[in-house]
Amino acid sequence: MQLHIEEISRCVARGAHAVVLLDRAGWHTTPRLRMPRNVSLIFLPSRAPELNPVENIWQFLRANWLSNTVFDGIKHIIDAACSVWNNLAAMPQTIRSIGLRTWAHTGR
Repeated sequence: MQLHIEEISRCVARGAHAVVLLDRAGWHTTPRLRMPRNVSLIFLPSRAPELNPVENIWQFLRANWLSNTVFDGIKHIIDAACSVWNNLAAMPQTIRSIGLRTWAHTGR
């Protein structure tokens, strides 16, 4: 996680600030993380995966391409993950619909 946060920090434009939305996984909440000054973390409520768009994406991937699969090894897992990710990347409207929750918008 530390390397990930440092990479985000390096990509933030000078004078800007990044906000990273996270669930409360242990590696996200560890006090050992050294936070750069240009990055802040915002944590989602506990036990609320429906609020995390990434969880919704993974649910879609599992339901449509990864379920009922027995992997032969790490290479098979990596190949399957790359194939699935490329399939999804070719479907931007689907990504938008998965990430958009109409109940979360006030209608303004």
